[in-house]
Amino acid sequence: MQNITYGSRGSSVLLLQLALKRAGYYTAEPDGVFGTRTLNAVRRFQSGAGLVPDGMAGPGTLSEAEPFLLGFRLHRLRAGDTFYRLAKRFGTAADAIASANPSLDPSELPIGAEIVIPLGFRVTPTDVPYSSELCELVVRGLAARYPFIRDETIGRSALGRPLHVLKMGRGKRQVFVNAAHHGNEWITTPLVLDFVESWAGTYASHGTIEGRSAAALYDSVTLYAAPMVDPDGVDIVNGAVSKDGYARALAIAEDFPDIPFPSGWKANADGTDLNLNYPAEWEKARETKFALGFTRPAPRDFVGAAPLSAPESRAVYDFTLSHDLALTLSYHTQGGEIYWRFGDIEPEGARRIAERMADVSGYAVSDVPPASSYAGYRDWFIAEYRRPGFTVEAGRGKNPLPLSQYAELRADNFALIAAAMEG
Repeated sequence: MQNITYGSRGSSVLLLQLALKRAGYYTAEPDGVFGTRTLNAVRRFQSGAGLVPDGMAGPGTLSEAEPFLLGFRLHRLRAGDTFYRLAKRFGTAADAIASANPSLDPSELPIGAEIVIPLGFRVTPTDVPYSSELCELVVRGLAARYPFIRDETIGRSALGRPLHVLKMGRGKRQVFVNAAHHGNEWITTPLVLDFVESWAGTYASHGTIEGRSAAALYDSVTLYAAPMVDPDGVDIVNGAVSKDGYARALAIAEDFPDIPFPSGWKANADGTDLNLNYPAEWEKARETKFALGFTRPAPRDFVGAAPLSAPESRAVYDFTLSHDLALTLSYHTQGGEIYWRFGDIEPEGARRIAERMADVSGYAVSDVPPASSYAGYRDWFIAEYRRPGFTVEAGRGKNPLPLSQYAELRADNFALIAAAMEG
């Protein structure tokens, strides 16, 4: 986040407003516009933090605001500190502090040690458009608040953004959930992050998730979650990409005037559709898409120069090869459908699992339309491993789906993910 001043617009302003709202100084919905209401909120926040209330969000102000995006702050223990007193001081729960610092004995807190203080709200926002920066903040926050979650960077995007995978659980059954292969399907990112956080919270509190013991699920399953496979595409769609990145995408989009820009952008920053870049009859996908005019980098449907030519698809491919995955679940939007096979390949148990997911979500078990039948991640996983792999087309409407639909997506898909994890 750079210096932000009155009149500024964009993703950085949106993040600032989100932080101010969580801190209790901004009561409107974040809109990415630094107007009078945001100016007054910044001044009040600065006064509360002991800063000069000049209304400009510079380094000091942004540093004070960051914990309200991460969902935690660091605290160096002093004489007289207890989890109870710290919880009261920071507006959180003593149990949450204990969960974030499992190596500490609450009765013998070491003076001078730095500990994590989870703040009194959920880390994952579900009411603002996402960016790669927001995704990274949430990932950092979850890993700090729940030390049993591990964060791994499996690669970098075309513009150098990290590709995160969160790991949770210790079971033999390994499940991989991935989201936002397409930029304008970014709403699947908070969906996956929200599920991970919900499971982590219920596990820490010895509760249940979707009617299942969170601890039993933790012991039986290891979940890997890639919340944003296409961070550059998400940033292009939501106005968070750099000026150079935007110009690069716009130059590609100008060759395809019938595709709205940036809302119709599905590709990575190089104009490759990541879910058409896997080695699963890629040549057939190229033939189909070339016939439609997508013979070069485009906002969507360009299969790339070769299978795995995009760094993002290559990273997901390499990650998959290095793990013994029992099942994969790829989140896309829209249509309310579950795709479960690749051509004539029907992995053992896949139809049963698909029908179970359909029962709990209300989605339909379907076959992939012929024009999109090849070169996807699910296609490759099924062809390579002959194990269950699914694409979930979540929600209904026109991409990008509005955030007003998020509550419905959550209700439908939390139960679906839990069912897939159980198999």
